[in-house]
Amino acid sequence: MRDVLGDLVPAWRAGGTVGLGTVVGAFQSAPRLPGAAMVVDADGTVSGSVSGGCVEGDVYETARRVLASGQAELHRYGFSDDQAFAVGLTCGGIIDVFVEPVSQQSFPELGEVADAIEAGTPVALAVVAEHDDPARVGRHLVVFADRTAGTLGSQRTDQAVTDDARGLLATGRNRMLTYGPDGQRMEDGMRVFVSSFAPPPRMLVFGAIDFAAALARQGAMLGYRVTVCDARGVFATPARFPDADEVVVDWPHRYLQAEVDAGRVDRRTVIAVLTHDPKFDVPALQVALGLDVAYIGAMGSRLTHSDRQRRLREAGLSEELLDRLHSPIGLDLGARTPEETAVSIAAEIIAVQWGGGRSSLREVSGRIHHDDLVG
Repeated sequence: MRDVLGDLVPAWRAGGTVGLGTVVGAFQSAPRLPGAAMVVDADGTVSGSVSGGCVEGDVYETARRVLASGQAELHRYGFSDDQAFAVGLTCGGIIDVFVEPVSQQSFPELGEVADAIEAGTPVALAVVAEHDDPARVGRHLVVFADRTAGTLGSQRTDQAVTDDARGLLATGRNRMLTYGPDGQRMEDGMRVFVSSFAPPPRMLVFGAIDFAAALARQGAMLGYRVTVCDARGVFATPARFPDADEVVVDWPHRYLQAEVDAGRVDRRTVIAVLTHDPKFDVPALQVALGLDVAYIGAMGSRLTHSDRQRRLREAGLSEELLDRLHSPIGLDLGARTPEETAVSIAAEIIAVQWGGGRSSLREVSGRIHHDDLVG
């Protein structure tokens, strides 16, 4: 929903009603992940996407129908050979799309959600997508770290969903959850979709070199908030790193520890040490390898890697911690230029994040997309 807030919220604030279609389930080779959204305004204007084009037309018609009826609908779109010309996904995937009317009456908490996202405050949104009681479908619960707003219909349901939503929010995940009709665990009868809106994950790049500029560009494209840090102020300038959100002049290990102490490093953070200079690398990696983060990589030749490993062992790091280090950094793509190297690093980060392999898709069988984050 984050991508369509710019169109959704103004219509909501103006007192209008729009149709909001959200992907709440994605299976096999589905083109969009859960959380992808499309908005249909009362005048027929469309923004966003739920499938990249395959089923947008049907979701549009559903949204128009929902706007007229005021009743939310849940639909599954798939593909089979005997229905090749029916509405579906030509990629062979399956998606569930929940389409609901959104107005100040049906979703009075939307303003709080939008304000939190704008301010970078972590917030989760839960909506009842399926229930035996139609009156419960479309109810919303907004979950913050320390409070909630709205209700899904009962205190028991709200408590169960709040606990689970905070767990999803901590890892930035979206997921459909199943409960009994009144929030009972390990039962069926109600499905609740939870969207997590956490601040963008961070990419910390240490070393103000040309490879860092290319990686900052890749990181920004992937949705990371990118910080480039180097102790050498003559190199660490915003002009040299226009794609970075911030450029910091400080010793890498000192800056990293300060960010950890301030609570600004989490399990989604990726760290790339590109200085290949032991006086910068080793202290930074001593801090980094002890953190619960998504990825840690270090640049350098195999000779540099061996020397770095020796220095880290001498500094007291265990083999278990050293095994967390991706070094030499990146996948074996044959990269030579900074831009190509940045692609290889980004590819490795993606592979680690989603549990992907390192082989060409044409050389492997099975599924292309992975459903959820690793870890």
